[in-house]
Amino acid sequence: MRLVSDPAYDEVDLSASAEELNRLADAVALGKGLFTSSPGGDVLAGVEVKNAPGPGVFIGLDSERQVLVISGDSAGRAVLADNLRGMATAEDGGHLHLESPGHDYLVEGSVPLVVNSPHGGMPAR
Repeated sequence: MRLVSDPAYDEVDLSASAEELNRLADAVALGKGLFTSSPGGDVLAGVEVKNAPGPGVFIGLDSERQVLVISGDSAGRAVLADNLRGMATAEDGGHLHLESPGHDYLVEGSVPLVVNSPHGGMPAR
């Protein structure tokens, strides 16, 4: 898994294998987990998933630890987990932009997150 914080666009770019995305989706659904990121450049140290009262999911940056934090209620986390699994199984490539507004389950002020397909690039359609 690789998490790159892009200050120019104020977003985080997530690249991972299908297996890693599925493990992250499982942790998001469960409401707990900690993942490390591949080192180098503007790469964040990892992702922490936490259960929190809702409504919705908040995606934030812990700048002290350089960790992306995903927290929220079970209903919002279930939707996010489904979106992550969808990217893990997307066979034609592409990426998913998770930002608020635009995704009703995300709390306003969440850090925009781009999840890349393990198959890379733009969709082949």
